[in-house]
Amino acid sequence: MKTLFVLLGIGLSANLFAQGHGKKEQQQDAKRHRVMAAAHEAAAKCLEAGKGEKVCLEQLLKDCKGVGIGKYCGMKHQH
Repeated sequence: MKTLFVLLGIGLSANLFAQGHGKKEQQQDAKRHRVMAAAHEAAAKCLEAGKGEKVCLEQLLKDCKGVGIGKYCGMKHQH
């Protein structure tokens, strides 16, 4: 039983260590969030200008290329 707890503790510690980010990774994540936020803000302005969902989504995908995940630049909302 004692061995089980030791192995469980090692596994949990390794998992927490693997998920940690250093300062450099945190700065890169922050930069990605800013790029995605700017892309979404531009998409909102595009929609407000009446350019249409298709046009605005195409621009969102261009603005977010290489940063966001999926066809909604890492964010999807309900319609």
